Amino acid sequence: MERRPFEFWQLAVIGSAGLLAFLAIWELTVRIGLVDAFFLPPPSMVLARMKALATGPDAVLLNDIRMSVGRVLAGFALSVIVGVPCGLVMGISPFIRALFNPIVSIIRPLPALSWIPLSMLWLGIDEQQKYAIVFMGCFASILVYTTDATMRVDPLLTLAARNLGAKRFQVIRHVILPGALPNILSGLKVVLAIAWTCVISAEMVGANVGLGFRIWTAKEWSDTGQVLVGMLSISITVLLLDILFKVIEKLLLPWQKVGNEG
Repeated sequence: MERRPFEFWQLAVIGSAGLLAFLAIWELTVRIGLVDAFFLPPPSMVLARMKALATGPDAVLLNDIRMSVGRVLAGFALSVIVGVPCGLVMGISPFIRALFNPIVSIIRPLPALSWIPLSMLWLGIDEQQKYAIVFMGCFASILVYTTDATMRVDPLLTLAARNLGAKRFQVIRHVILPGALPNILSGLKVVLAIAWTCVISAEMVGANVGLGFRIWTAKEWSDTGQVLVGMLSISITVLLLDILFKVIEKLLLPWQKVGNEG
């Protein structure tokens, strides 16, 4: 007998039950003294600390989230605007790919932290420096994902379009780009998580506002609750951005939506 797949609501119930069980165990282990609340506050204390930071006299949390999200989206958007077209060109042209592959191979392994000293020397610690850190941390990965996605497009489709009289730009617009777009978007979702790593690193080193700054400041004051609030805020924000990304993905890939529903 074939097993029926879980419905969406069933998956939601299972996931919620697992999360609630995890939180209950966490709360209980702290309350009965198995874990010191100084090192790991229970969920109830973390939520209370979050409420205080969001609504109290020191209501800084929402502004921190706003600043971090703005930095992530600005740097990420810039890397997409530059990286995707360059990746398409590299994926289409073997000559361009051979010319720039050595440079990409040098830049790609460099972590975002390695760019912080240079960016501070070049740009100081203004907002442009945060954007630059996110850009440099994301650009090479977007370039590689786009190049690989472009190269994976079936060459028979390109050949057929050319045989039907399509010009080079028409082939790129109507064959290569739609064929590569699903893999490009999958890569962008991965890189968006990298963008958060970049901005948190930048804020910990040279910022006076943002979730990375708030976490680092809390560490200096041994405020474990505030550290966890910052981490939880990052997780919730990334989750919301991921939902937004899925909406955009459905708009850009309507044929996949139809296929999935069937």
